[in-house]
Amino acid sequence: MRFLLDTHILLWAAGMPERLSDEVRDLIEDPGTELVFSAASVWEVAIKSSLGRKDFRADPSLLRRGLLENGYVELAVTGAHAARVGVLPPIHRDPFDRLLVTQALVEGITLLTSDSIVARYPGPIRAI
Repeated sequence: MRFLLDTHILLWAAGMPERLSDEVRDLIEDPGTELVFSAASVWEVAIKSSLGRKDFRADPSLLRRGLLENGYVELAVTGAHAARVGVLPPIHRDPFDRLLVTQALVEGITLLTSDSIVARYPGPIRAI
């Protein structure tokens, strides 16, 4: 199974694993699971960290390198992903979350999210 992890889950996996539920820890540790992160998440961390957001305290370069070293697969942002954002219903205003939703839809990957608002979108989204 392939899972695209939302930004908060990535940050928790990298620096605060105690914040992850047992379900997510089991998925992450399952050798049959392919873990995917979006370049948009690295971009989100870079922007929100530079703005002083306490929930985004991470060095985006170190985060990316750590994810790659731990076997995560990086998903680039494509024009198809960007274009699909325009047809999403206005459920969530955060552009990064909206992009993650469209990446899951376009790529057919299940998005794991801790955000109950993001989980309201139709498609391959799983709230944890």
